[in-house]
Amino acid sequence: MNDEDSTGPGSGARVPADDVHRARAYLLGVAEPPAAALVAFVAEHGPVEAAERVQRGDVPDRVAKETEARRGADRSERDLARAAEAGYRLLTPEDDEWPAWPLLSLEVATGRGADGVAPPLGLWVRGTVRLDQVVDGAVAVVGARAATEYGEHTAAELAHGLVAEEVAVFSGAAYGIDGAAHRGALAAGGPTVAVLGCGLDGGYPAGHVGLLNRVAERGAVISEYPPGAPPARHRFLVRNRLLAALTAGTVVVEAGRRSGARNTSSTAGVLGKVVMAVPGPVGSATSLGCHELIREAYATLVGSVSDVLSTVGRLGERRGESTAPRPRRPTDELGPQALRVHEALSRRRGRSPEVVAEESGVPLARVRALLPELELSGFAERCETGWRLTTDVPDRVISPDSVTGREERRPS
Repeated sequence: MNDEDSTGPGSGARVPADDVHRARAYLLGVAEPPAAALVAFVAEHGPVEAAERVQRGDVPDRVAKETEARRGADRSERDLARAAEAGYRLLTPEDDEWPAWPLLSLEVATGRGADGVAPPLGLWVRGTVRLDQVVDGAVAVVGARAATEYGEHTAAELAHGLVAEEVAVFSGAAYGIDGAAHRGALAAGGPTVAVLGCGLDGGYPAGHVGLLNRVAERGAVISEYPPGAPPARHRFLVRNRLLAALTAGTVVVEAGRRSGARNTSSTAGVLGKVVMAVPGPVGSATSLGCHELIREAYATLVGSVSDVLSTVGRLGERRGESTAPRPRRPTDELGPQALRVHEALSRRRGRSPEVVAEESGVPLARVRALLPELELSGFAERCETGWRLTTDVPDRVISPDSVTGREERRPS
């Protein structure tokens, strides 16, 4: 990794791409995600210099704690070679394909003090799609492994309908709801993306190896864990933040009171993403978590594809197509609910989500989802007394009915 022609980001010279990928491959293997201190260190010094300093042990105490167990094991060359041989690639923030906008939500949440949601240092990707394109307006469909026939049928139907509307479906490739969602998406022609909690060569779950092959053919299989990383319970919980961050909204089809799907939906809420839940039979234990999410106003009840599309702001819109003229003002392309929430805010004094919901007439759960997204887009900010309008108006426009991710810069 210490090539003589390698230069750090502060030197004024361009770092060769292979050095950057080699450095990030090393960094992905040296700390267990999400490594917030290491991520911040890399952002400050650049991947090449950061990797060299980690190897030397020339790092702050917090970074040392995250990396001391593995810093002497540089498997970057091996991992890159194994990936190339197996037909997948390492995607880094330096690449054009990097999904920077949706992953920004992780950076913002970490900056606010949220634990366990640091952005990834890179992603191993196997598949045919460009990740920066497939995340546009994507929806995560997640739920219980021990799903009922009702749950699997519902997940498959939702995924099939979403893909038919040109909305990519993300899930975790687990048995039950996840697998049904991937199969439904594939039946509609894809794309679908599986986010794993182990290395891409892990063959996990064993019963879904064939399914993952089909997912890679029509979409992508991704992981931040290097080749050879075995599956582990904590890793599946960690990968849930990627499912939440990379999508505009998360649909929970079936979930118990304590489940990975509830974890994903909770993370989505922290990131300001839309959370939806499908109701089930009143006495069903597998729908208990969904019913609690709806009852406690953490999730919007959805029962159809049109419900999902309208909640995430995609109803009547086809990805990549827009017949609307360029707006004269940045707020002209805010969706109806986002605009009402924006207009309910004051520039001088912060207002609570409850007050904003009452004044705007937008449901409280939707207000709680829209406010952080308005902040990410530069329209609102959090203050000591609640939420208020920002002083500076952003120089970008946001897609109709949503303030998530489909950002278009005005020409200078």
